[in-house]
Amino acid sequence: MEEVIKLDSIDRYNKLYGLETLHPLVSVVDLSEATTFPKHAVLNFGVYALYLKQVKCGDLRYGKQIYDYQEGTVTSFAPGQVVEVRMAEGVRPMSHGLVFHPDLIRGTSLGQEIKQYSFFSYSSNEALHLSEEERTIFRDCLDKIQQELTHPIDKHSKRLITRNIELLLDYCMRFYERQFVTRGKVNKDILTRFENLLDAYFQSDKPQTEGLPTVKYFADKVNLSPNYFGDLVKKETGRTAQEYIQNKLVAIAKEEILGSDKSVSEIAYQLGFQYPQHFTRIFKKSVGHTPSVYRELEV
Repeated sequence: MEEVIKLDSIDRYNKLYGLETLHPLVSVVDLSEATTFPKHAVLNFGVYALYLKQVKCGDLRYGKQIYDYQEGTVTSFAPGQVVEVRMAEGVRPMSHGLVFHPDLIRGTSLGQEIKQYSFFSYSSNEALHLSEEERTIFRDCLDKIQQELTHPIDKHSKRLITRNIELLLDYCMRFYERQFVTRGKVNKDILTRFENLLDAYFQSDKPQTEGLPTVKYFADKVNLSPNYFGDLVKKETGRTAQEYIQNKLVAIAKEEILGSDKSVSEIAYQLGFQYPQHFTRIFKKSVGHTPSVYRELEV
């Protein structure tokens, strides 16, 4: 099995391709300028990525399926998704796009709405095919984001960057809906069902009534044994199912900490923890700060 490369930071992504990092949480990338690039790799995305492909430079395997893309299409990936990249012999990557870390949009309107952009979902293995006019709009949006990245950081920087990203995603949503207006829903694979079940669990009262979600709970929901389900998640994402659940939990906790006035104890009980101290330990281990300190640093 190929080693899984975890792209959990912007700098790690840029280093993989030999690109400069201007901002720790967001980067406009032009892979035609890459000084290094993997010929064959399995990439586990810890960031959001959106690319306009200028040429077809090889095969992408999205989950277990071949990703359908060609010249002039947009491919998109979200944190937790795994892509196998196999470059064609003698061909360089030719893509212009955007990569941003989930922390960039925590506590913003985009962070609250990111789930609506269905082209990031595992439920589709098809690329977004753009017209020439749509490609021009896509590039213009990238140019606006790049201008902000080269501008000295001030109190307006984060808002302008995130709003321009949101504008780009809104345009892509329009293009996506135009493309698939007559297209029926595709069958969802196990990881899609896992993601949806995770979201549904935390959006319900189950954390308060049943406590923290378990791997067995989700394995039962997709009619697999816990061991088989765990092996599948590990193979596809490079993370255990328990790590996958914990990452989701921490992501929701960050949103609540920055987007509400709830106390740490209230957030802990909301997420299914019996004791707030347990929540604090897990959060600090994942983030590097306690929930209280994280709130103070990000405000």
